[in-house]
Amino acid sequence: MDEMAYSINGENAHYGTPANPCVPGGSSSGSAVAVAASLADFALGTNTGGSVRVPAAYCGIFGLRPSHGQVSAENVVPHGSDVRHRRDVPTLSRVTDVMLPPRYDDDRAVSSFLQTVSRSWALSTTTPTRSSTLQRPKYSAVMQWWTMETLGDSVSSNVPCIGEFMTDLSAIEASSSCVPALSAISRVMQVLQRSEFKANHAEWVNTVKPNLGPGIRERVQEAIASEDESAMEDLHAVRTEFKSALAVLLKDDGILAIPTVPGAPPKLRMDAALLEDFRAKAFSLLSIAGLLGFCQVSIPLGTRDGVSVSVSLLAGHGGDRFLVAVAQELYDALKAQAAAAWGLSA
Repeated sequence: MDEMAYSINGENAHYGTPANPCVPGGSSSGSAVAVAASLADFALGTNTGGSVRVPAAYCGIFGLRPSHGQVSAENVVPHGSDVRHRRDVPTLSRVTDVMLPPRYDDDRAVSSFLQTVSRSWALSTTTPTRSSTLQRPKYSAVMQWWTMETLGDSVSSNVPCIGEFMTDLSAIEASSSCVPALSAISRVMQVLQRSEFKANHAEWVNTVKPNLGPGIRERVQEAIASEDESAMEDLHAVRTEFKSALAVLLKDDGILAIPTVPGAPPKLRMDAALLEDFRAKAFSLLSIAGLLGFCQVSIPLGTRDGVSVSVSLLAGHGGDRFLVAVAQELYDALKAQAAAAWGLSA
């Protein structure tokens, strides 16, 4: 696990890095690798920025971030919410049934999603703007296809408070490879995260002065030295507006589909500048559920050129069982579509 759960790489300078062709993803790298290696049927982890979804994507397994507050965090050092890694979708469903509370209308929501319309389906590599139809013997669901730029435009239009943060992006965040509105959402989440980290851990870090590894050391020091308190009201306003806008879009039976990560996993000991560019793009995706406390599941689609490929489904707060049920229904169709796109046998 990354020190202090403060990375999405999974590299640990003191205890070594769990084995994976690329970085295993973090911070909950050990639990993901254990499940991927069939050492466990499922494993627990923590997730604030992306610490279960990223390792799941890199290791080719399922990773669920439940809605914030759905699982007790009693006796957990505050930095994130409890989440899980699973190797297959039946195990994902069984563990979810045991650990997460049902919602009164989950069955109706699943039926509505599968038989009528999903509110949004977004994949970074798709460009169609008209509705498309996904056919399967059990259902016919009409999907609305968006590019990531379209999703960014929706955020800009429905979250007025985001404007001032879009003018304060770093050079990497403002680059043509990032969607500005989503980068701004990422900036808001990371400033809030730094503030919470400082409140929870600054005294211990300043007293103990731990020998943190490279990358983690700089990130921790940046958080402790940050002076973001005066902007808290504006940050929370963005979160409130964004949560309201996405809740209206998704309602009780909507699913947002996005890439879990922006591309192939980084290599071990990757150049710092290249890694920072990857992190910026990754957090523009991960921060959607992270900032709002919504549930998200990363679904493995197979391996392409030796690298695990995944897609994420995201639902509103409290829709965890609905989300997992939809993932279970769509899994075979998603894998078949991926195989067809890659020219493989489904």
